Amino acid sequence: MLEIAARQLPYHSKTLDVGSHRLRYLDEGSSSGDQPTILCVHGNPTWSFYYRKVIERFSPNIRVVAIDHLGCGRSEKPAKEDFPYTLAAHRDNLISLIDHLNLKNIVLLAHDWGGAIGLSAAHARLQQLAGVILLNTAGFPPPYMPWRISACRWPIVGTPAVRGLNLFAKAAITMAMSRTTLSNDAKEGLLAPYNNWENRVAIDRFVRDIPTRRSHPTYQTLADLEAGLKDFADLPIQLIWGMKDWCFRPECLRRFEQAWPHAKTLELPTTGHYVLEDSPKETLAAIEAFLPTISR
Repeated sequence: MLEIAARQLPYHSKTLDVGSHRLRYLDEGSSSGDQPTILCVHGNPTWSFYYRKVIERFSPNIRVVAIDHLGCGRSEKPAKEDFPYTLAAHRDNLISLIDHLNLKNIVLLAHDWGGAIGLSAAHARLQQLAGVILLNTAGFPPPYMPWRISACRWPIVGTPAVRGLNLFAKAAITMAMSRTTLSNDAKEGLLAPYNNWENRVAIDRFVRDIPTRRSHPTYQTLADLEAGLKDFADLPIQLIWGMKDWCFRPECLRRFEQAWPHAKTLELPTTGHYVLEDSPKETLAAIEAFLPTISR
């Protein structure tokens, strides 16, 4: 599987030490002057592999950076006792990467959990942000809990199912699609880093970091993010949404549209959660059309 992933993602990962752990990221292409840098932030259970078509399409002309969160992709996968695996912790790692690379004119491209992580980090570095592109995500406390995710949190059986049987990641390669089906190579590439119990720690912790009550520590992180969404209002924003997503359903899109009435929205009526996999042509074309609107 790793060989298939490497063939489809033929880029050398660079490293950044965050605390005592090693985070990996891709940094392809270059930007000069006022050119934007696309900062790709993945969710769960994907990794930088999810953005391979973005890198291929845009890195010949501009810089594209794609993080692998700790526990994901090619990054180190510390045990849950050695890293908190919270939204705030992933946010802080992303801020460290932005600072390490001295990124300017950032266009945030984020999906799934990457939306909350990326927006939180971008809010902390707002002067370096030039625009936002979101794909099926959220930036607020969850308005509902899909039963298919809730089941992965059940006592006794949840963690063994996610980490032992890899049911969450394996289910995603079919349940996250609607319009099309993933190729075998794409399936194997998405699953490649998550090949044993130890390497699935982040998948399980992401699921358990979804707050269902106000006392959960990540609830306040998301509430603070929602309160800060107004601070993005002067930026160019593109929302690209798979309308057949059972996880980040259209009501999540409407929440963003309420916060950002000036945002451009592309609704993909037959597309599921893995927007870049299910409708790559339309998604890449929308990104390409959006980039020239970045004038910062």
